[in-house]
Amino acid sequence: MIFSSLFFIFIFLPVSLAAYYLLPRKWRNLCLFAFSLVFYAWGEPVYVFLMLFTAVFDYAVGALLERFSGRPALRRAVLVFGICVNLGMLAWFKYAALFVSTANSIFSLSLPVPAAALPIGISFYTFESISYSVDIYRGEARAQGNLVDFGTYISFFPHLISGPIIQYKEMRAQLRGRAESMEHVTEGALRFLHGLFKKVLLANNLALIADKVQYFGNPTALSAWLGALAFTFQIYFDFSGYTDMAIGLGRMFGFVLPENFNMPYSAQSASDFWRRWHMTLGRWFRDYLYIPLGGNRCSTVRLVRNLAVVWVLTGFWHGSSWNFAVWGAYWGFLIICEKLFLQKWLDRIPVFFRWLYAFLAAVVGWVFFSYTDIQKACGVVAAMFGFSGGSDALGVYTLMTGMPILLLAALFCTPYPAKLIRWLDQKGRGGLVVRCAGMTILFLFSIAALVDNSYNPFLYFRF
Repeated sequence: MIFSSLFFIFIFLPVSLAAYYLLPRKWRNLCLFAFSLVFYAWGEPVYVFLMLFTAVFDYAVGALLERFSGRPALRRAVLVFGICVNLGMLAWFKYAALFVSTANSIFSLSLPVPAAALPIGISFYTFESISYSVDIYRGEARAQGNLVDFGTYISFFPHLISGPIIQYKEMRAQLRGRAESMEHVTEGALRFLHGLFKKVLLANNLALIADKVQYFGNPTALSAWLGALAFTFQIYFDFSGYTDMAIGLGRMFGFVLPENFNMPYSAQSASDFWRRWHMTLGRWFRDYLYIPLGGNRCSTVRLVRNLAVVWVLTGFWHGSSWNFAVWGAYWGFLIICEKLFLQKWLDRIPVFFRWLYAFLAAVVGWVFFSYTDIQKACGVVAAMFGFSGGSDALGVYTLMTGMPILLLAALFCTPYPAKLIRWLDQKGRGGLVVRCAGMTILFLFSIAALVDNSYNPFLYFRF
């Protein structure tokens, strides 16, 4: 089940909200847990049991970590075992086929390639499960004593499929007590509609351009740039649209979920971009890998090693093909260069050129992200910089027909729409009426688009 579907909007969401608020408070987490299982089982009727196993297993790990509080060696063994089981399941379902097929190709083997399908959301709920165990081990949180509450944390449907990645220590208090009101439901609904607009009216239309260029055999410079720019905007509006919808849904049920984006295409360096893009993933790698490795308070050699490890793994987290490792290494290389010398030079040049560098770095990076064939990705990058002709008839036609949506996408990547919303919020009831009227119009356009094409999965579902 996806948020941008007519069934979810007009049946699942109203029914779940009504059931939630009609029940006494003590039953509401159980209600959320039940509806979250239905939500997940709708698309994964088998792997819902894998998610349930993960919840029960990590609940037990947390209980053992707390029980053995006076026995550090045993606690460490429990933590390591818990992390290994979680990462082992992720590795089997997500990476086993890649590693076996790669070994077959390199060593001329004929090992059977595992055919297990990738469970939706496993990359996200695995990281959340690990954060739970580590937070308890570090003494930053107490073990959850209620299995239903912990199951709600793992399976809560607004963030289950594609985040935001929520650390247990910031969710625990909300599981027991949270502010629930009609005002919060209204705020959440407006945020949800904002995300729906991003996904249905922006991302889906940008995908038409990006997909068209993907089918070009040998794109010219014009076609390559059109495809790269379209995908750059598409993935932002697709993923940030999902995040807006997730945060809005969480607010409807009284939860405050962490923000995941902060105008990433306004960044002025590669490091700045990743402080603004998928912020909860960056925070997870910082807190649970980068800092334990030594962070930046170490020698230059160790700093380079730490950053290289984190960024290659960040790339691999996104997908089970080698282009994601290349994509992660690409960002790691840029960030290492900035840490060592490049940032000092960037600080001396005008803001516009810092922005241009960061934006072009993102555009080129998304080429390696979007093409599983690394050789083809390199060909597209070469074409972008003029190594396969300037333009062609199809590229010119795509430019003429796609220019309006590209310009609209560029506008919505700036701070101005957010400033307009804040300005309306400051106008009290009148501003709220205007905002609601505008969102209603966008909602009607979005529904009209969904009636024509109701199946439009989010890009990050594959991760």
